Amino acid sequence: MWIKEVLGVEKPVIAMCHLLPLPGDPDYDKVKGMTHVAERARRDLQALQDGGVDAVMFSNEFSLPYLTRVKPVTIAAMARVIGELMPMIRIPYGVDVLWDPCKSFDLAAAVDARFVREIFTGVYASDFGLWNTDYGETIRHKHSVGAGGVRALFNIVPEAAKYLADREIESIARSTVFNNRPDALCVSGLTAGAPADTQILRRVKQAVPDTVVFVNTGVTLDNVEEQLAVADGCVTGTFFKRDGQFYNEVDEERVHRFMEKVKNFR
Repeated sequence: MWIKEVLGVEKPVIAMCHLLPLPGDPDYDKVKGMTHVAERARRDLQALQDGGVDAVMFSNEFSLPYLTRVKPVTIAAMARVIGELMPMIRIPYGVDVLWDPCKSFDLAAAVDARFVREIFTGVYASDFGLWNTDYGETIRHKHSVGAGGVRALFNIVPEAAKYLADREIESIARSTVFNNRPDALCVSGLTAGAPADTQILRRVKQAVPDTVVFVNTGVTLDNVEEQLAVADGCVTGTFFKRDGQFYNEVDEERVHRFMEKVKNFR
């Protein structure tokens, strides 16, 4: 298990720092501009850190609808924001450029991120069209840009998508581990904030007991103990928002209550 070395604790909570729409995104606010994006990210990061999370992951969560081949302006904007925040970051951090694995490694190399999360393997029918991957190409790109030490979190139950092949989740987990040597597998619900099925989570963990398995969406104050009893950690975003609503800002008190429960459980 690498997670204690990289993230500092067992059963870590990786909090999402969702960036507002960026230049090129349909909902980007040209009037308020990038200064507004960076300031919102600063406030959210501060609330997450002061609330006690173990790590943070920056993502272009509001770049809806997502691209599977992200434009260069997106990673340029993300790098600007993260660069401005770096002096205040005091916990391990990662990045996720939705949904482009090569761009995620580009950004990780530029901002010294410790990990990325992406859809690295499989072919899917998705809300974004036919979604294909090529991890052989991606991992070669990863090493070519100097990101060889960046940990890769594989989402094997992608949001808003269905695996095209008729395969059991255990088979997907085992073959993903055998062929690609992921640092972790992530199990998700249908969308951000939607709970992952605990039974699917358990089946994945039992299929690959020596691989780190994270629950990737929908962890709340009510289900965190149940989920962490199975998973090796969680990625949490929506619950930390004001009123638990996806588009709202981070509420430090919600973060604090969640982390107190997690620390007692650990």
